[in-house]
Amino acid sequence: MTTSSTNHRHETQIAADPAVPTIVITREFDAPPERLFRAYTDPDLVVQWLGPRRLTMWIDRYDARSGGSYRYVHREDDGTEYGFHGVFHEVRPDERIVQTFTFEGFPDGVSLETAVFADLGGRTRVTTTSLMGSFEARDAMIASGMGRGVLEGHERLDELLRGRQSGDDGSRTEMEA
Repeated sequence: MTTSSTNHRHETQIAADPAVPTIVITREFDAPPERLFRAYTDPDLVVQWLGPRRLTMWIDRYDARSGGSYRYVHREDDGTEYGFHGVFHEVRPDERIVQTFTFEGFPDGVSLETAVFADLGGRTRVTTTSLMGSFEARDAMIASGMGRGVLEGHERLDELLRGRQSGDDGSRTEMEA
């Protein structure tokens, strides 16, 4: 499986390895690694971009440091909630985040995710590799619509990095350098 966004200069690539139960997501952003890393680790910023546009997100905890943990929830307009949690195993500022990821609707499907932030001289390539426990778990994640959520989340992250993210109340929010 390979999908990509074609709405932006930088495409999101999502690939499933046929030999290993992984999903690799690669995307370049027009911002230096320290800004991307902050967007991935500051809960006030994470809530502004992570996931599909149609869902409301709140964070119960988000301690993005080696040994820290997180839990957040996405909510549909009809009240349906999707909870996610995990542990940050390694957090290296501006370079790398290694964490577990669990969708609470499928608690046996824990994945290990590694996000690497590559400095491209004012731009950053983020490559996230998710290793699942089985091909079935990987395929279920893909079938869940995660690709759409990733693409929309990256669009929202682009907007945040450009300082054009709108709040739910119509207000503008900005990400300082």
